[in-house]
Amino acid sequence: MFDTATRVPPHNFEAEQALLGAILLSNRTYEKVSEFLRPEHFADPVHGRIFAACGKLIERGQMANPVTLKPYFELDGGLAEIGGMAYLAQLANSVVSTANAADYGRLILDLHQRRELIGLGEDMINRAFSPDLESPAGELIEEAEAALSALAEHGEVGGGARDLAAVMPAMVKESDAARQRGGKGIGLASGLVDLDDRLGGLAPGNLVVLGARPAMGKSALAICIARHVAATQAPVGAFSLEMRAEEIGQRLASDASDIPYDAIRSGAMTDEEWGRMRQAEHQLADLPVRIDDTAGLTIGQIHARARRMRRRHGIGLLVVDHLHLIRCRGDNRLAELTRISAGLKEIARELGIPVLALCQLNRSVEQRDDKRPQLADLRESGTIEQDADAVVFLFRAGYYLENSEPSRKAGEGDTAYMGRLADWNDDVRRERNRAELIIAKNRHGRTGTVNLYADLALSRFRSLAHACDGGR
Repeated sequence: MFDTATRVPPHNFEAEQALLGAILLSNRTYEKVSEFLRPEHFADPVHGRIFAACGKLIERGQMANPVTLKPYFELDGGLAEIGGMAYLAQLANSVVSTANAADYGRLILDLHQRRELIGLGEDMINRAFSPDLESPAGELIEEAEAALSALAEHGEVGGGARDLAAVMPAMVKESDAARQRGGKGIGLASGLVDLDDRLGGLAPGNLVVLGARPAMGKSALAICIARHVAATQAPVGAFSLEMRAEEIGQRLASDASDIPYDAIRSGAMTDEEWGRMRQAEHQLADLPVRIDDTAGLTIGQIHARARRMRRRHGIGLLVVDHLHLIRCRGDNRLAELTRISAGLKEIARELGIPVLALCQLNRSVEQRDDKRPQLADLRESGTIEQDADAVVFLFRAGYYLENSEPSRKAGEGDTAYMGRLADWNDDVRRERNRAELIIAKNRHGRTGTVNLYADLALSRFRSLAHACDGGR
């Protein structure tokens, strides 16, 4: 063990001087490092201020040299301590070549990251020693992981603008992959053929919002999609802020075993059904699905845990049920929702996977005669609609029909009443196993409505053609 308090944080003032001198000698050198280097990366604050001033002049199309920098530093006490304006001339005159400037920049960045790591480590040590009941160890670990990941991202040298010549081969590769799949897009197949035809699958980096009123079955639908993806294409990660993981397991088992969800939940099963349920248990246990049912997670915690799932388990799809239960600190609910929806989109882009986020709709739906959802029915719809690549609404007319049994009107005869009741029963039977997916926004293709087979007793949703074939 070494006493870190007696050690000088890593730095290299000579590299900083060499880089600044190279920039003053040839302003084009700035372009080689400005993509990844920032003023705060310099160990000497004065060097950071010189770098920032050079950047301001160069980006304005002006020359950066000791003469043009003079107005910026005439009253700078920090520069005066190390030689004043003569120090700038010394930097420019001491450089022979600018060839190694990019290497100096990367060294400066590397040393900055090391200093940041030391600071993070010391902060975590101090917080771990401090007895704070409001910050359990698990939360400290997640914060440390998020901070380390943020440090890695901010220090990433790659990225930035790419020439079209570099983009086109990648574009052709993506298109060819979609062509090899029979024109079904580059995204993960949801198992719902008509939906995949419209969306092109659940595409990497996309945020897909699935909205519905309560009792429509949006959680069951998301579970069906997750099961299909995990069974056929990629591991799935799920954050269930509403249901326990065991309840998700029960819904999966219901679909897989043809035993009603209520029977599995209550235990009211025959011996034969119990055997089918145990068989379904063994089949489902092999699915690569990770479920985090911790209540009250923040968007930052979800981001950190999703990053961990991606790194350790290679998840290809993330399901969040549902976004209005994510905790967030904000001045008001609109500000909170803005951060949450932007955070979910950021997770999709950073991890390169689709995020399927469930969303409750507001009560305005119930006030209309036509209760099919619209974009305006999203709670605080503006920010969610803006960040989502696709917005899909689940609607079951049968739900409203079943709760609107006609009553006898005053003075109505038996024949008229029984006729209306028979018509209502016919409508209920027709709509009982039918659901609509209303694609209200689709950044990459067509909007419209697709029909599904739905059996909520079994937590089951299928494409109509697949259901007619008897497939599971």
